[in-house]
Amino acid sequence: VVGHATHAQFPPAQPAMLPTINIEGGSGGAGNEHAGAGAVLAREIGWPLGPKKKSVIERANAELDGLAAVLEARGVVVHRPEVLDWSMPLETPFFRVANMYCAACPRDVLATVGNIVLEATMSRRDRYFEVHAVRRLVRELWRRDSGMLWKAAPRPSMADSMYNEGWWQLSTKERYARMHDYSFCITNDEPIFDAADMVRIGTDVFVQLSMTCNAAGIEWLRRELAPHGVRVHTVRFPYDLAPSHLDCTFVPLRPGLVLTNPERPILEEDAAMFRAKGWRFVDAPQPNNPSRPWASQSSKWLSMNVLSLSPTTVVAEAEEVDLHAVLEDEGFEVVKVPFRAVYEFGGGLHCATWDICRDDGPVDWFHEDSPTFKEN
Repeated sequence: VVGHATHAQFPPAQPAMLPTINIEGGSGGAGNEHAGAGAVLAREIGWPLGPKKKSVIERANAELDGLAAVLEARGVVVHRPEVLDWSMPLETPFFRVANMYCAACPRDVLATVGNIVLEATMSRRDRYFEVHAVRRLVRELWRRDSGMLWKAAPRPSMADSMYNEGWWQLSTKERYARMHDYSFCITNDEPIFDAADMVRIGTDVFVQLSMTCNAAGIEWLRRELAPHGVRVHTVRFPYDLAPSHLDCTFVPLRPGLVLTNPERPILEEDAAMFRAKGWRFVDAPQPNNPSRPWASQSSKWLSMNVLSLSPTTVVAEAEEVDLHAVLEDEGFEVVKVPFRAVYEFGGGLHCATWDICRDDGPVDWFHEDSPTFKEN
């Protein structure tokens, strides 16, 4: 599935997210036009509400369509989310938001683990019903394949008590002092996880403690997937003081090799099982173009948000030439795709896709009897 930005809205302020204008960002779909626009908007207008600008949506959709065409040309069957009206307010007995968000990042909402399609709880109120943009597709897959399991995590209340709003008031110094607490803007009262906090490697799933995934969410995944032969592991990145989603921090490229974030190293305790099996960590280079649109809530590390098509082929953003060189040195064919206009909508190439079915099997890469990588 490749997402789209149609009818996208600005995310409203809420306990899980206090959106801010990127004062270094420019206007335009790629974020590098009219430098300084973000600072002017922050000073004179503040964070907007309602729909995003039509031309910005169109530029993002052009790049998303381009990605879909690249995948189809390589034999991938591509589906797209349904077009829904995200402008409607959303109200439950526990919360109300003025509008919803968009369907640009299906990776955040769904995960495929073996023969299981798993719907995440989500952590933000404006994304509560985002899964409905692909629900019809999931239903069709379930009807077509009698071996498919369709699981939806428990819907959280998203009541105020589910969040720790005081976390947003902490200074960087205070967050640094508490880095090993792994306590963020969500409490541990209810299981919470976004699917993008997960990464599957064979029969193991690694899940990040973050602003969008708590320990209760990881425990729910552990209990739910254990009967299916899947082990769930917690991974932590203490120097990421506001972590959200794993795919700009720790990106498996092929068996034995992980692309890592030099500013957010994995806790050594959590890296031990990788090192014991000879896995290599290769640091992503600093982004060639760290600029992002003024409305982007993501970090510069969308540069490493790549999509692996096979053990030999990776899709990467077109401007990140230093990353291309790193990947090519590792023996990958790098498919270069322009994608900077999508950054405003919450993600990069990996975020904007959801793999339904891959040509691989349930390999156990971390069993005591599995081979240790010498060179890869």
